[in-house]
Amino acid sequence: MNVEQTTKWLALFAAKINDNKQYLSDLDSAIGDGDHGMNMARGTTEMQKALEEKQPDTLMDIFKLAGMQLVSKVGGASGPLYGSAFLGMAKAAKDSDDLATILEAGLEGIQKRGKAVAGEKTMIDTWVPVIAAVKANELTKEVVEQAAQSTIDMQATKGRASYLGERSIGHLDPGSVSSQYLFETMIEAGVINE
Repeated sequence: MNVEQTTKWLALFAAKINDNKQYLSDLDSAIGDGDHGMNMARGTTEMQKALEEKQPDTLMDIFKLAGMQLVSKVGGASGPLYGSAFLGMAKAAKDSDDLATILEAGLEGIQKRGKAVAGEKTMIDTWVPVIAAVKANELTKEVVEQAAQSTIDMQATKGRASYLGERSIGHLDPGSVSSQYLFETMIEAGVINE
């Protein structure tokens, strides 16, 4: 994992979020407040602008800048959650360039902030199987997609979707889908070889 790949990864992520912002907001309309795509697009656009302007030259600085932008520019719960993930990744990247170690630190950041665990129909349901697959050298786009898709059958017990109770079953979790884009673009950028 190096600076060039990571910079490319976040550029691809920002582009993919922007290309799919309406779809993400549509998913959020079904079980949330309908703004996930627009909020994420605003935040990732600002993140990309900051990365291009400042051109950080260490993994730690890339993730830190990304995290700060997402915390301050993305509305709703997604900003603090993604921001916490990237800030956690920045801390881990200070001492390691191991992808699994860095992603685990990101997951810890999300869990500290959101107090969620796997199976509660949140973005964590994409992160946990992806990290397991990274550790086992088995990460593919199919694994990433299946992780996000697994949220369809779950009942939300965290976040706004939890207010719907059983009616949240049958819908994709929008945070899991934006996380799917994060990990698909990680593969596309060559951070990990599929």
